[in-house]
Amino acid sequence: MTIRARVIVASNRAAAGVYADTSGPRLVAGLRDLGCEVDGPVVVPDGEPVAEALRTALADGVDVVLTSGGTGVTPTDRTPEATRGLLDFEIPGIAEAIRAHSRDKVAAAALSRGLAGVAGRTLIVNLPGSTGGAKDGLAVLGPLLAHTIDQIRGGDH
Repeated sequence: MTIRARVIVASNRAAAGVYADTSGPRLVAGLRDLGCEVDGPVVVPDGEPVAEALRTALADGVDVVLTSGGTGVTPTDRTPEATRGLLDFEIPGIAEAIRAHSRDKVAAAALSRGLAGVAGRTLIVNLPGSTGGAKDGLAVLGPLLAHTIDQIRGGDH
């Protein structure tokens, strides 16, 4: 089973070229390690550009989209809102598992408002915008990803 994936990084500063994003390349590499087909990360400013990038990914028919960044509590952190408006249903257990996996190492992981859910036939998972958040997200998703995509495609239990 081929899984087509996309990584969308929400970062005003990285999108403006103030610094190079590091979480996106880590997510791309991790998805490739899981056997996914994925191009380089798409880096966009926080807010509506995230929703636009998500809509493009859905139109392109990718199987999974991982977002990085924009899940905290600052005024510009709007990734969950951009995601929620596109989801047909949420899978709260994935987001809860990612927060739980990170919480013992980084107390601020409890502040992540990231969502996980399905839009059409695409799994969307919001991850924190750090390399640690990327690593933890991949650790949780690794054992779940192929089965989840199979289920979304209508596979049997």
